Amino acid sequence: MTGFRLGYVPGVTPAKWSRIWAERLPRIPLELVQVGAADAPDLVRRSELDAVLLRLPIDRTGLHAIPLYVEQSVVVVPKDHVITAAEEIGTDDLADELMLHPLDDVLDWAHPPGRLIEDRPERTRDAVELVAMGTGLLVVPQSLARLHHRKDLTYRPLTGVPESQVALSWREGDDRELVEHLIGIVRGRTVNSSRGPDLPKPKRAPQKTAQKTPQKKFRRRR
Repeated sequence: MTGFRLGYVPGVTPAKWSRIWAERLPRIPLELVQVGAADAPDLVRRSELDAVLLRLPIDRTGLHAIPLYVEQSVVVVPKDHVITAAEEIGTDDLADELMLHPLDDVLDWAHPPGRLIEDRPERTRDAVELVAMGTGLLVVPQSLARLHHRKDLTYRPLTGVPESQVALSWREGDDRELVEHLIGIVRGRTVNSSRGPDLPKPKRAPQKTAQKTPQKKFRRRR
């Protein structure tokens, strides 16, 4: 039976949904494919992926997208930076800091707070290395800070900045039952939910009926 290709951008973890899929649809393999954030929408439009977990906003031409959850934005700093003394910081705390803005930034803003470094690194991974070198600081969704974790770096929650919204996206007009199954899974629907598609119910093992022992008839002696 044909499988289902689900893409996901860096930092998004589809493992939980993949396990649920395997439990409900054990005969249909779910192939997980990590893709770049910039490439994700077009891969679905070209039918190279059946659906994708990505970050909004995107160009929704030809696509459906349902928001799933919002990620906290954080600032990545060296472990010995003065900012680490606070549990949470605001944009005013970054006013005098040099800030990195990678070309693959997933946050919906013109530029980060603080003093922006004009030379933009190509990838977030490269920007993290520059933070470790003391070049500047970096604002990313918390999942990307965890993905690119280094022992010499840490991060703090940052308020007053855009947050990253993760969504499930698929092609317009694609109303296949497998797509409906996936939508139900990521939205937390149970197998018996009336809103979800019909799923085959597990068959129960046939119960054995107890056999009656024939009773002997006794004749009275005369």
